[in-house]
Amino acid sequence: MEITLLQGIIITLVVMVLVIDRHLEALFIFRPIIVCPIVGAILGDLNTGLVAGGMVELAFAGIAGIGGASVPEALLTSVMTVVFAHITGNNVATSLALAYPFGVLLQFLWTVRNTAFVSFNGPAERYAKEGNIKGLFKLCFYGIAITSIATGILTFLSVYAAQEPLRNLVQAMPDWLINGFQVAGGLLPAVGFAMLLRVTLKARYIPYLLAGFLFATFIQIDNVLPVAIMGLAFAMMEFYRSGDKEVALASGKESEKSGI
Repeated sequence: MEITLLQGIIITLVVMVLVIDRHLEALFIFRPIIVCPIVGAILGDLNTGLVAGGMVELAFAGIAGIGGASVPEALLTSVMTVVFAHITGNNVATSLALAYPFGVLLQFLWTVRNTAFVSFNGPAERYAKEGNIKGLFKLCFYGIAITSIATGILTFLSVYAAQEPLRNLVQAMPDWLINGFQVAGGLLPAVGFAMLLRVTLKARYIPYLLAGFLFATFIQIDNVLPVAIMGLAFAMMEFYRSGDKEVALASGKESEKSGI
């Protein structure tokens, strides 16, 4: 299916707004689970957007740029996953694998931006010494504005201007390569979740993981809502159990102080 000029412009404007939130981290609407449904709704395919949002969110669940680390950006990957599914007719897993390089491309663009913004260091130090709040605000505003505009241009070129070459490229790929992309795209959410578990999983939480895995794998259910409810129940159990332990610990300390 074709992406019209109006749809391309709307997606570009949405991404420019999301870039601002990406850097301010105020509302967190830049996450794939929100971006993909928005793009899907703009393209008239909300169902694909919802499915893509879940898959891309899991794929990037364990990826975080900490310190000076530069990682692929989920924002453009989210947009292009829905776009590839829309213009090529491929499933979401294949589209995710095809869209991942665009996240690397945006990462490269922002790395170039960071290098160029070194020129802001001198004025920023001078404004800080002078206590010039307006000057510092201008530097921050210019930085976010330039980033938003540059990302918007890249998004428009990727979403609208390059849709025909991208469609032709995918159609020219042999079946074995498309199947490979589908397998890779299907594995990415598992890899992302595994990276997240490597950081967050503790031995005390393994029983919950096993229980959820067995429930989701061997019990016939029509949707993931029962699994989500069970996860909420486990989270509440752990929350209240931790609270009881803290209360007991505090009571013990009070007893020691009073000599009981």
